Amino acid sequence: MMPNALPDHLAALTEADWPRFSDAEITRRYTAIDRLMDEAGVRHLLVYGAQWNGAAIPWLTHWPTTSEAALTVTPWGTPNLFVQFHNHVPQAEAEATGCTVKWGGEDTIATVIEDFRSRGATANDRIGVIGPLGLGGAAKLQAAFADVVDLNRAFTRLRLVKSAEEISWMRIGAWYSDRAMAGVAENLAPGLTERDLCDICERAWVPAGGETGIHFFGSTPMAEPDCRVPRQIPSNRKIAAGDVVFCEISGAFRGYSGQILRSFTVEADPTQLYRDLHDTAMAVYQSICEVLKAGTPVGDIVAASRVIEDGGFTTCDDLMHGYGGGYLPPVIGSASRPAGKIPDMTLEAGMLVVVQPNVTTVDGTAGVQTGECLLITETGYERIHLFEPGFHRVG
Repeated sequence: MMPNALPDHLAALTEADWPRFSDAEITRRYTAIDRLMDEAGVRHLLVYGAQWNGAAIPWLTHWPTTSEAALTVTPWGTPNLFVQFHNHVPQAEAEATGCTVKWGGEDTIATVIEDFRSRGATANDRIGVIGPLGLGGAAKLQAAFADVVDLNRAFTRLRLVKSAEEISWMRIGAWYSDRAMAGVAENLAPGLTERDLCDICERAWVPAGGETGIHFFGSTPMAEPDCRVPRQIPSNRKIAAGDVVFCEISGAFRGYSGQILRSFTVEADPTQLYRDLHDTAMAVYQSICEVLKAGTPVGDIVAASRVIEDGGFTTCDDLMHGYGGGYLPPVIGSASRPAGKIPDMTLEAGMLVVVQPNVTTVDGTAGVQTGECLLITETGYERIHLFEPGFHRVG
């Protein structure tokens, strides 16, 4: 069942040619960046992105970083946004705000260095960098200035707690994701392939102004399973009666996406193994949700997941991660499949997290996945998705 229409104030954003955050919101962001630069002892900052990667560029300018983009922030003058390729400049001029858009020239980083110098940077200055700048670009900056300071971790900390406007944009992404999941539920049938299911997702959000975050699918016979986690690249396997199909779907609105995970059986009830797997996944999901609220230490979330190992199962995917502007901390695995050292941090109101138990057999042949993106509040959590939880049978 498709979700209801968006509220009018959110629908209006999706209908705009170039959706915008308020001036007050952008000012808030630049104020946070100025504070970050002061704490790091840098006067000049390069914000970099390439091939749609680099969340700081759109966060500050609304430009989604198509091929390559470099934003120079200095104490003097408006930030400059250097864009590649030349044919991307006209749209960047239309979309980007709070900056002067220019072509990046033959060598974007060389252009950036000249821009810094023209605005007062000297060989004795330290240059801050946010974004996925490669070794070649970093080497050029290091040759031109006294030091290059990696500010990515500091920027990530800025993104953990979302503003009210950001949460509204995330709700639109969640709505797109719910539309896609509803489309899968309504159309999943024997004979389709995982590629077809990806197409169903895109037909659910592209006409409504959405963008593709991810659509990962896994399908396998419940009687002889060989897939434990949704695939990042879809197979061309034809779905058949008796299959389990599980998925992770993120539809996005200008980079702000929801994330929802569900499992389906096709023209058959779950086998006992799959019923046990999904019952365990739902139990751990609910156990984690019971401890979600501002002030919860991350270690309490791992402790809440012990039902997985108690049931004789394990996990493949991460159990929970922060969300909104990237794959953010805290990234948490299960006791039997850790994601590294448990982060020494507590949850804060305004964080968004994806709770996504992917419960699998120990031998890795079978698995299910469920969960979704949740908003942390002072007293608990809030769902931003509307698609119903549970193990769904189609047909």
